[in-house]
Amino acid sequence: MPAAAPTLDFERELAGQGYALVAGCDEVGRGALAGPVSVGLVVVAAGQELLAGVKDSKLLREPARQALVPVIRDWAVASAVGHASAAEIDAVGLVAALRRAGVRALDAVAAEVLPGVVILDGNQDWLSVPVQPELMFGGAAGGADVPVRTRIKADLTCLSVAAASVLAKVERDSILAGLAVSHPEFGWDVNKGYATAAHRAAIAAHGATEFHRRTWRLTAG
Repeated sequence: MPAAAPTLDFERELAGQGYALVAGCDEVGRGALAGPVSVGLVVVAAGQELLAGVKDSKLLREPARQALVPVIRDWAVASAVGHASAAEIDAVGLVAALRRAGVRALDAVAAEVLPGVVILDGNQDWLSVPVQPELMFGGAAGGADVPVRTRIKADLTCLSVAAASVLAKVERDSILAGLAVSHPEFGWDVNKGYATAAHRAAIAAHGATEFHRRTWRLTAG
């Protein structure tokens, strides 16, 4: 039985708590060996209408995701995607790099509007300023100063988060496809930087590039 389409029920619940603008936020690229981590952000208003056809990006085929991008951008009050590079992931760690990418997305939408609250997929708030910034390293303690509400499976149930996942996925996939032109041996246009057997074998054969996360275990064995 197909999963129910995401709704704006939680966004409207937050609007009822006084947040006129609510942002959905989701990341892609967390588990990849190469390429950035990318964070999508989609801002909706209290009275926003539903948008048909949008699901978590993993449930959509590539042509459908690409076709939805202009539709989502027209529908949203504001939207953006932020990125943090493989070098940044190596320098400050994955969670801090996610935070940087998320803050970049927030900064981009803040040029138009500032959401009152952010819905973050999952149960880990990697977007907010750390409670104990002295535990961070590499100058990575900065974070969002907008209230964050984590929600498990928000990418499946919250329309703003599902829309954010589509924007982030399409933009990150495009980056990897572009990098594949000059590095065809790694198959990034197909594997999008993830840890396939062929990707690991190519790293073993050709060595890591500046776009690989060099602090990670890149090859098998």
